[in-house]
Amino acid sequence: MKVLIVDDHALIREALCAVLRQLKREAVIFEASSSRQAVDTVEEHPDISLILLDINLPDRDGFSVLRELRDSYPTIAIIILSSSNDQDTVKRAFKLGALGFIPKTTEREVMLNAIELVFSGGIYIPSEILEEPSPRLTNKPTTPDFLRGLGLTDRQIEVLALLMKGKSNKIIAKTLNMAVPTVKNHVTVVLKALGVTSRTEAVIKVGKMGWESPPKSES
Repeated sequence: MKVLIVDDHALIREALCAVLRQLKREAVIFEASSSRQAVDTVEEHPDISLILLDINLPDRDGFSVLRELRDSYPTIAIIILSSSNDQDTVKRAFKLGALGFIPKTTEREVMLNAIELVFSGGIYIPSEILEEPSPRLTNKPTTPDFLRGLGLTDRQIEVLALLMKGKSNKIIAKTLNMAVPTVKNHVTVVLKALGVTSRTEAVIKVGKMGWESPPKSES
């Protein structure tokens, strides 16, 4: 497994290397301090599995780098690193194809879990974004009854609950004892009911409503 760390601060790259070594000891880790070095490295090693990309680079806007890498190498998972965690920045990152967003203030253990989640095929959104209230939604129903009002079944709500935790279709299928194609169908219905076009948008929208998962007593 090959991983690329893109950050212009050597200490941050060193810290991220340590985290990655703890998670994937056998990983081959490359480092780049600029967007040019990053692109050159990926061109030389197109089999890189994961990129940790700082959004604030000295020679180029990190979002444009994200867009270029996503267009040219769609199979590479990209996690954004940023000193900012405001909703607009996070939403833009996911809209451009990031599979994770890690604020640089994130604790080591949380960062470790976030990277592992993306490695396993999930997505990672910082909890601060899901917890940030939205004035327009404060008076909206925040229970599963609201979701059923959209036409979702109990089973689809269970799928949504696991989707919100960043679980991949394969993991959802295993957890709920379902076939993967069935999970895909449920996800499609959930996205349509919520009026969104991606899993990430669904997670953000439902999270802002204050709902995390169905009560354990529900089936």
